[in-house]
Amino acid sequence: MLQRRRIKQTLSLPERLADEAKRLREAAKSLQPGLERERLLRKARQDETALHLTKWLNSPGLRPPT
Repeated sequence: MLQRRRIKQTLSLPERLADEAKRLREAAKSLQPGLERERLLRKARQDETALHLTKWLNSPGLRPPT
């Protein structure tokens, strides 16, 4: 049976998402306008959206339905 590789994350999910979005935006700055640049910017926006959703889901104001 195959075993899954377990990786202990050293950074939290919000930290990883923010770092990845920043890295992608920096990489996109060095590219000429085109498909590759747009792909990097789209992924950065997706990471930022996931970051906002994660923060919202973990906020103390959010209550489970009763």
